[in-house]
Amino acid sequence: MKASATTVAALLAASALASPGLAQVSDDVVKIGVLTDMTGVTSDVTGKGSLVAAQMAVEEFGGSVLGKPVQVISADHQHKVEVGATTARRWLDTEAVDVIADIPNSAVALSVQGIVKDKKRIALFSGAGTTALTNEQCSPYGFHWTYDTYGVSRGTASAVVKAGGDSWFILASDYTFGHQLQKDATEVIQANGGKVVGAVRHPLNASDFSSFILQAQSSGAKVIGIANAGGDTVNAMKAAREFGVVQGGQNLAALLMFINDVHSLGLDTTQGTYLTTASYWDTDDATRAWSRKFKERVGAMPSMLQAGVYGSVLHYLKAVKAAGTDDADKVTAAMRSMPVEDVFTKKASIREDGRVMRDMYLAKVKAPAQSKYDWDYFEIVREIPAGDSAWPLSESKCPLVKK
Repeated sequence: MKASATTVAALLAASALASPGLAQVSDDVVKIGVLTDMTGVTSDVTGKGSLVAAQMAVEEFGGSVLGKPVQVISADHQHKVEVGATTARRWLDTEAVDVIADIPNSAVALSVQGIVKDKKRIALFSGAGTTALTNEQCSPYGFHWTYDTYGVSRGTASAVVKAGGDSWFILASDYTFGHQLQKDATEVIQANGGKVVGAVRHPLNASDFSSFILQAQSSGAKVIGIANAGGDTVNAMKAAREFGVVQGGQNLAALLMFINDVHSLGLDTTQGTYLTTASYWDTDDATRAWSRKFKERVGAMPSMLQAGVYGSVLHYLKAVKAAGTDDADKVTAAMRSMPVEDVFTKKASIREDGRVMRDMYLAKVKAPAQSKYDWDYFEIVREIPAGDSAWPLSESKCPLVKK
């Protein structure tokens, strides 16, 4: 049977596009911008480590794609929407950046989401947690890579309620991320038969948590839920220790906690704390080998956000190669069609709303006597299947989701 002229033409066009000699790369370079927090409250879990993670992905890929060099640049958004937005626009308009990665701080991330949508470029969100990125404000050019507030609250809050912690007081950061995490945790607590008896919000990068912890103590709640991130989590838990929260009979639940926070606080303070994580450095030989190389350059094991930056950049480069171009529409199509596989991620996929469907882990911080070597901090309690930690599409408000 002879192929039609149309079919032959299509095959020839596809073959030409895939040919390295005819590959299409704008400006003869693939440029990745890591927009992150270099000096602020989440710099330990993003920052320099996110930049290094992106660089390691590029190095693993060989340093070039389609015969063109891959360049990584970075900037500090300072947790200011206007700084993040101005940087993103400059990168896209005058510096030929093809993709923006990391972007901790949900308010900054939502601003960048709108910008890349208008400019038809790509954003890889690892550091931001708001579900709005794949819900009301989803974009065909935005990918929510590592975690969201819905997933971490379902994993941690449900485990604590089922263990008997059925009354909660929530201490949340007073910006988009903290509001969403408080809301999601409250819904999970109530759905599992618990109740939230009170809540208070603190400013980002608060210097004194005394009054907030005293309010939580006086509530009489069995559990004080810490709904913030990075340095705020560390400082809130330090204050709880100073005020004898656990000794007084209350428990702490970190709704978003990173291995870096545990390292900073120590196992004496954090032991027994449940948390939900997308990755752990000590999972297998591959994660250990990668993480030790990372530690040589950064001085710490990777947070799940930094591991997510690595995975998102690597997947992006694979998609550029598969598409034969850095054209955003063709690359996003390739990204969605390919399985997500890297050192920390197995058999994941990208949903139509841009959310990466990955298994998560419910972890428990080890007691000092259980820790056998440096950074041996987590006991993995169980895997959380991707379908159990993702916002159901039946409830989605994302216009990309087919009803």
